[in-house]
Amino acid sequence: MRVIDLYAGVGGWAVGFKLAGFEIAQSYEWWQPAASTHRANSSSEVTVADIRTLDLNSLPQNIDIVIGSPPCTQFSYSNRGGSGDVTDGLIDLERFLAVVEYLKPKAWAFENVPRVKRVLEHELLPGGSLEKYAHLFGDANIEIFDMAEFGVPQRRKRCIAGNFDFELLKSYSTISSKPTLGDVVDGLAEGRDPIYMASVQQDILDNEPEEPLNWEEERFNRDMKVAHPVYNGMPFPDPLDRSSRTVTATCTRVSRESLVILDPSNNRYRRLSVRERASLQSFPVNFQFLGKSHAEKLKMIGNAIPPAFTYLVGEAIKGTLKDQLSLPATINAATVLTEASGIKTKPDNSGRTYPASRRFRFSIPNLRFKSGTRFELSNIDGPDAWGVGFYFGDSKRIHRRDFTVEAIETATSQSAAELRNLIASTYLELETDTNLEGLDSLQDVWSHRGKGLHPFDLTDNLGDIVERTLASGSWQEADSVALREFVLNLLFPTPKSERIAEQKISKFLVEIAIGAIVAAFLNGKLSDTREPRSRRTKLFEKMERHA
Repeated sequence: MRVIDLYAGVGGWAVGFKLAGFEIAQSYEWWQPAASTHRANSSSEVTVADIRTLDLNSLPQNIDIVIGSPPCTQFSYSNRGGSGDVTDGLIDLERFLAVVEYLKPKAWAFENVPRVKRVLEHELLPGGSLEKYAHLFGDANIEIFDMAEFGVPQRRKRCIAGNFDFELLKSYSTISSKPTLGDVVDGLAEGRDPIYMASVQQDILDNEPEEPLNWEEERFNRDMKVAHPVYNGMPFPDPLDRSSRTVTATCTRVSRESLVILDPSNNRYRRLSVRERASLQSFPVNFQFLGKSHAEKLKMIGNAIPPAFTYLVGEAIKGTLKDQLSLPATINAATVLTEASGIKTKPDNSGRTYPASRRFRFSIPNLRFKSGTRFELSNIDGPDAWGVGFYFGDSKRIHRRDFTVEAIETATSQSAAELRNLIASTYLELETDTNLEGLDSLQDVWSHRGKGLHPFDLTDNLGDIVERTLASGSWQEADSVALREFVLNLLFPTPKSERIAEQKISKFLVEIAIGAIVAAFLNGKLSDTREPRSRRTKLFEKMERHA
């Protein structure tokens, strides 16, 4: 059966369908590096074209199957927190369906991010932007599949739409192997393909490991995964005894999305190599990515659909029963690929310098309360505007408070003497016992332009201060009613203040109160123009004398 491949990328659909015995009559891809990679590995006819403006009359005739992966960027929740231009994304979905309508193939299938299932179901309804294609779904399905259930060593959930036997495809999961991240790392280290038929040991291109993460990169990755201020936690490092997290198209050595392992060969943390990521996407080891840079290769891999999964889609379209199915481990994938010459690229290494305006935004240990409620040290208002802010709210409304000594004094104006004295004594202990030399060099240190106090060391110092204050026990004995009144006055200083997340706030009254004092102390130190140090001290001395 003859197939055309739309939004073809480097050939994730084409490789899988060739493994299933199909002929790819024509592929279409707009990004030249991906098209060149596709053409070099599969000897396919690949047309570089914007499918949105493609003349349908130019399409080949007598096509049995239409497959493809319309761009997912506008639908992805990783794109601006899910605030992509859905209307723009719908143009590509509409265009794919227009090709199906025009060619009238026996079968069709496309892949996208899970969110597209809901978008499709809504837009196919009367009045929706895709209503005129609703008849194509009379015998079609729209479902979410996790490719880790189908022999791909990666948890990758995707929406699959098509008019083939979905139940037959699902049946393949019961006999599919469940390879792990460790299987991929070990197999490649031994010079063999971890997904397809075992071959003789060979030199595998693009498996050169990056240099290990330095301490700053390790800390950045650990905090962004284990203690992210908003998103759910994830393990660090990535466990080798299970399938990997989703391979993405973009990531750096310092990002939440980076896949980081503890390298068994040297017990150091590192990111995955290009080839390890490609095998997690189930590309054969002799498939060469013709990117001119490390980042370009990662983009090609992350944007692709795993060929081990598209192979199963092809077999389901053919009607192959599961007891007649050949699993990828029994298939010599090299037989469907052209021998392509790879391009050697240098892996990313540790950053030596960063932009002078490099941003920092991390929560303070012992002041992270989940669901986005946290105290964090940041310079998000500008490279010279370092400070500690408190964030609280709900999924749709997040508020920020930047505490000052004056704000704390105002919030305690009606408090009982015992609480005022506790607040004043806590602040004065900070003034007396805390050594924070080098605050003026934070930005230079963070952008690798100077030496001094590192922002991560500062957050740890603040976290230690909070831990010691909590351990002293004096705050645990504070009157709960007076403490609640103080914290609420601090967070909602005017009658017009929007009072949200009070239940969460009430759960952490002691921690928030201490955090506010620590924040006011540090914010005053960080900003020489706010108040002279002597003036700040006198304010609390006055409070203490009054108490």
